Amino acid sequence: MPFVRFTGFEKNVVETAAPAIIECISGIANIPEEIVKIELLHVEKITNSPRSVEIFMFPREEEKHHAIAENINRILEDLGCPHTHIFYVLLNPSLYYKEGQPLKRIPAKTPPEIRL
Repeated sequence: MPFVRFTGFEKNVVETAAPAIIECISGIANIPEEIVKIELLHVEKITNSPRSVEIFMFPREEEKHHAIAENINRILEDLGCPHTHIFYVLLNPSLYYKEGQPLKRIPAKTPPEIRL
């Protein structure tokens, strides 16, 4: 967790962007990289809808949400995908379940060892 869902992108763009996006989210949100999930959704457009990135995650400080969105936008622009809509679907930790059980805590990334 979090889930980052791409709509309207080519698979190769998402695969290319994924490592940088995972690193970005992990670093800013202070979570392990392995819990960031990347998905490419295949949808049938009925009206002219833009490329979008949906970020399903637990709430954090607003500055962290802004920083993640800005970084994702930059990564996608660098890959030739400007004008992407990026938005959050904020999840309530008390209403998130794994295997039918309520989530107890959000795992934090272990800080790097400091050597003197």
